[in-house]
Amino acid sequence: MAKLKLIACDLDGTLLLNGAQSLKPNTCELIERLLQKNILFFAASGRQYPNLQRLFWPLGEQIGYLCENGCVSFYQGRQLHKELMDQALGRELIEAIQQTEGVEVLVSGVMDSYVQPKDMRFYHHMRDVVKNNVTLVPDILHTDEEYMKISVYEESGVKDEEYWKERFGSRCNVVTGGNVWLDMMPLHVSKASALRHILDELQILPEECMAIGDNDNDREMLEMVGYPVTVKSAKPQIRSLAKYETETVEDLICKILSEE
Repeated sequence: MAKLKLIACDLDGTLLLNGAQSLKPNTCELIERLLQKNILFFAASGRQYPNLQRLFWPLGEQIGYLCENGCVSFYQGRQLHKELMDQALGRELIEAIQQTEGVEVLVSGVMDSYVQPKDMRFYHHMRDVVKNNVTLVPDILHTDEEYMKISVYEESGVKDEEYWKERFGSRCNVVTGGNVWLDMMPLHVSKASALRHILDELQILPEECMAIGDNDNDREMLEMVGYPVTVKSAKPQIRSLAKYETETVEDLICKILSEE
């Protein structure tokens, strides 16, 4: 196998298990040891860039950030790429979510996310629990920023994934990003498409890259790399894509460090 040069790691359900919203005490130290061995680390998430910066604050810009399920990425404080949703399609998605009972809509920009909540608990959840940059708007169809990703949030768990895929899947990429989130990105945008931009920029080959994930939004990323890894709690159809499996990401990093 090729020498490992970069690890792209999913967050929710992979690095952050059982609904955790903060890293384990030793996680950043382990990542720092990877960096010292010239193995780059990219957080690869449906989360926004400022959210990930806060989560990984001890490491700052030493690591890279693949954000919003592939819509935007950053390395060393520099934006590497950005993908935008067609505005008309975005408005159609937003209206469909607004008209669906029991769900909320989150509209993602580069540095901010936007909500017009049916229930203010959703705003407080995004601000205080998820710790997003989040702005309350009077009309979410008219934000100050172009749309990148548009998400369905269903507190009790997303129930109608197939409905959204059947209705919009031919015009945008519809993926689950955890039990309560369904994310819609521009067609052909995924964590894998963002990872291709990153690898091209850094002149790293896919076979020199490891991806770690657990859910449908990790599928393409796992399929493109030389070292696909899933956690044992991953969806069965995602586990089937892995060459390797781990209980926790920290266990995997310790194993990599011991072999280097």
